[in-house]
Amino acid sequence: MNKFISRNIYSGQTIWQRPFDDWKQGEKQLSVLCQLQKTWEYLPVTERTKKLSCFAEKLFANKETLSQMICEEVGRCLPECRAELDKSIDLIRYYSHLAPELLSRKTIATQARLSQVAFEPLGVVLAVMPWNYPVWQILRFAIPALCAGNACWVKPAPTVGRVSEALFNLMDEDLPCKLAWLSHDDIEMAIGSCDALAFTGSAQTGKHLASIAGKYLKKCVLELGGSNAFIVLSDANLETAATDACHSRFRDAGQSCNAAKRIILVDEIADKFLEYFLLNCQKLTAGNPQDISTSLALLHLPQAAQQMQSLVDDAVSKGAKCLLGGSNGTQHSYPATVLDQVPQNARVAQEEVFGPIATIIRAKNVHNAIELSNDTPFGLGACVYTADTDKAWEIARQLKVGSVFINRHTSSDLRLPFGGVKASGFGRELSEFGLYEFVNVKTYWQK
Repeated sequence: MNKFISRNIYSGQTIWQRPFDDWKQGEKQLSVLCQLQKTWEYLPVTERTKKLSCFAEKLFANKETLSQMICEEVGRCLPECRAELDKSIDLIRYYSHLAPELLSRKTIATQARLSQVAFEPLGVVLAVMPWNYPVWQILRFAIPALCAGNACWVKPAPTVGRVSEALFNLMDEDLPCKLAWLSHDDIEMAIGSCDALAFTGSAQTGKHLASIAGKYLKKCVLELGGSNAFIVLSDANLETAATDACHSRFRDAGQSCNAAKRIILVDEIADKFLEYFLLNCQKLTAGNPQDISTSLALLHLPQAAQQMQSLVDDAVSKGAKCLLGGSNGTQHSYPATVLDQVPQNARVAQEEVFGPIATIIRAKNVHNAIELSNDTPFGLGACVYTADTDKAWEIARQLKVGSVFINRHTSSDLRLPFGGVKASGFGRELSEFGLYEFVNVKTYWQK
């Protein structure tokens, strides 16, 4: 692909396109952005958040238009797109309220007459963003970075340029947040020319970009893939757990890093859980994502259905049982698929599955469930369903992930840090911890 091209995933029609900028054009834009950042940095935090609050109101006024664009370009169900906009607006209001307090200087008692810690911006932060949540992913990074006084140069995914442009058209000209219409070939130049890097995407690409950031000694935050475990113990409410597992695994057609991807069941309740789970899965309806009756979204990338079939075939060849779906996919759709008794050497147990395949893994006991949960290259999140919450907290401490949810599927909350360990990346977004990622934590000492 040598340009940004947005298509209506359902109809296949090209609805928007533009060429990549060459690096010379990019350098000019970056120069302007650097000047904007210098002015922005010296505004009081309350002035920055006031401008961001105005942007939130514009976003609210254009929520339906942007939701429709996401629905068309990503292929996600329209209610899910509206939910993305609602959460994005809440994010701006959250940081607009809290940033002035969190970014204020902290006075520390020492032998000095006055000693303080300040949170000062790094400069221009380059963001390389994915296609699956084209508004939320950008703003999740950009809003706290802007609150802290940074400028943001955002490279959108090549397949969601139209909605990205519409989002940035809502921003005032003096807001130092601009789109970088660069090709992949110019990313190294962009990283070397900026002050920090934020990336959300695959572990493979994350490793590559992190190596470039290391080469230029640039701070980076990586939010990479996930293969979240959904652990169900024998004393859990199975109907509730099955309903939650279906929602978490198949929302957005499974194209979310934070979805429940490996459902780990202790043997004694596995068959009963699957009865409830399959009843929920069989209710999922594919179709036009703008139709309110559609509950299983389309696949965004044209090769995704073929990849899903390859994963299913691999698992079945290694002994897994296909209980639902597993065939008859088209270019942009694949049926809700449930694979039972999946062995650990199957690709679906070890790779990030970015599509509507539920991987069922049976555990002998609680200890085995913990081992299976940790037996993955990823470490984004996990959840535990049990009536014994004390036991759940003990299990949670043993799970090598960035977040653990008890009796709820994994998600993100504005007030809590979001990120992972191992191949799921490093650094945190959201909450006060996300606000501090792209700042110089600077010490002041006066004799």
